Amino acid sequence: MPLRPIDAIFVHPKQRLYVVYYRGELWQLPRMKIDDRSWQNRRPYTDDSSSLYLSIHQAINDPILAQKLRTLDLPVAVRGSTLPRFEAWWEAHGFRWLKDRLLTGESPLAAHQTLKSTTPASNRFDIRADYRTNSHTENNEPQLAVSFVNTDIFADMLAELTDEVLETSVQSTN
Repeated sequence: MPLRPIDAIFVHPKQRLYVVYYRGELWQLPRMKIDDRSWQNRRPYTDDSSSLYLSIHQAINDPILAQKLRTLDLPVAVRGSTLPRFEAWWEAHGFRWLKDRLLTGESPLAAHQTLKSTTPASNRFDIRADYRTNSHTENNEPQLAVSFVNTDIFADMLAELTDEVLETSVQSTN
C-alpha cells in the first residue's frame, strides 16, 4: 500500500472505460465520462488490472467530483504507465514528489492545473508553507502555517493534503 493513498484515473483501452484508483481500490465508471453521476453509479473493477493505463488527463472538470477525488498532476514520465508500474513508482517516489511540490508552494492537484490556464495571473492560487518554530502541538511537533493569497474551491483540499503530507513527513522523521 502506498504511503499516502492516491486517487488516479486509469483507462481500459479495449473496453473503452475509465477506472478510478480511489485510495488503493479500483472502481469502474459506467461510461466514458468523469462526473459525479458516473461516480455514484460506479462498481468495483474486477477484471485484469494489468491492462489499465494511467490517463494522460488527471484533471476532473466536475467540481463536485473533484472535491471527492483528489487527483494529482502527475509527472509526464508516469502518465500512460500500467497500473503495476504506477504503483511501483508511487511507492518509491510518490511521497517525496508530493512533499517537494507542496514545500515549494506548487499545487500538486490536477484541478489546479486547469485553473492556471483559465485564471489571470493576479488571481491564481498561491500557497506558502513554512514551519513555525514558536508554536508546537502537544506532541512537540512544528505546525504548518499555510497562507492563501486567493482561495478557490480547491483551497481546502490543498490545505488538507498539505497537512496530511507534512504530518506524515514529521512522523516518519521521528
